[in-house]
Amino acid sequence: MKSLFQILVLVVLFSACSQKQSDINYKAIGYFSTKYTIETGAPRQGTLVPNSAGVIILDTVYTKGLTELDEFEFIWVMFHFDKSKGWDLIVKPPESHHEFGVFATRSPRRPNAIGLSLVKVDSIVANKIFVNDVDAFNGTPILDIKPFLPSVDFVSSKKNNEAEEHLGHHSENFINDTLVKEFVLGEKNE
Repeated sequence: MKSLFQILVLVVLFSACSQKQSDINYKAIGYFSTKYTIETGAPRQGTLVPNSAGVIILDTVYTKGLTELDEFEFIWVMFHFDKSKGWDLIVKPPESHHEFGVFATRSPRRPNAIGLSLVKVDSIVANKIFVNDVDAFNGTPILDIKPFLPSVDFVSSKKNNEAEEHLGHHSENFINDTLVKEFVLGEKNE
């Protein structure tokens, strides 16, 4: 009986250790308040449209976590592309003449709809971070915030510069409602 119990314990342990963890759950810590909606569109990248203002409103439980953040001019904001519908492995970004693997793009339609924006901090009042260079829709859930550190976040790369130039840097700075339908919602234009 003792050996049967030991075998059962080993089977349970082996089974638990061999299973892949497929569910990762995050809870939003706040949201963006901006003038951008699905109907209006939004900047392709916030830094391309200076003075695109917004507010990051955090749940008040995280207010103390903002201590000293006002020492930084720029922050990284990770968020959930909550308006994005579906995803594709091959993507043709708006205005591009090339198709790319989704991981070679900044498409909002990704297997895990996680976005990353570099925004400029104007001021912080209580649980609100007033920012510029915003490219997110109103109500977009915030997952995390980290400071931009020039010593580690900036790399000058000849290869990346050449790839961006060869593959096409987009001339459109703003994703309008037509592009939102295709690029965010995945609706094909006929």
